[in-house]
Amino acid sequence: MFKGFKEFLLRGNVVDLAVAVVIGAAFNSVVERVVDSLINPIIGMVFKADSLDGALKFALPGGGAIALGAVIGAIINFVIVAAVVYFVFVLPMNKLRRPVPEEEPVAPTEQELLTEIRDLLRAGAGIPPAPTPENPPTPSSEHPPHKH
Repeated sequence: MFKGFKEFLLRGNVVDLAVAVVIGAAFNSVVERVVDSLINPIIGMVFKADSLDGALKFALPGGGAIALGAVIGAIINFVIVAAVVYFVFVLPMNKLRRPVPEEEPVAPTEQELLTEIRDLLRAGAGIPPAPTPENPPTPSSEHPPHKH
């Protein structure tokens, strides 16, 4: 029972997810400061509101309100956190993890295998190897002696 749990925890995806959650939480305060210091003043100029929470607020009959600004602010926060996590952590880790392609050994062709077998059989019978482009014939190897 614990073995399966341990394997589950040590899987790459679970560890990646845990790292993303921790880093996302750590960057939350940075993102809040960016939104409060940079985005909210810009939105304040455009919508004449102090923050997104107060911008684009529509009153409903009966006393309720739809706060589209708060939803837009949450979406902006999410996009900023996701971008920081991706570009600062995920992208560099993927580049480091990318395996170096190994050269696959080239298998000999059928003709090369047959030539090797022929040469081994000739060597076992005491006959010199057949001439090849790498091993041109010599005058003594053109007519090998016959054994009787």
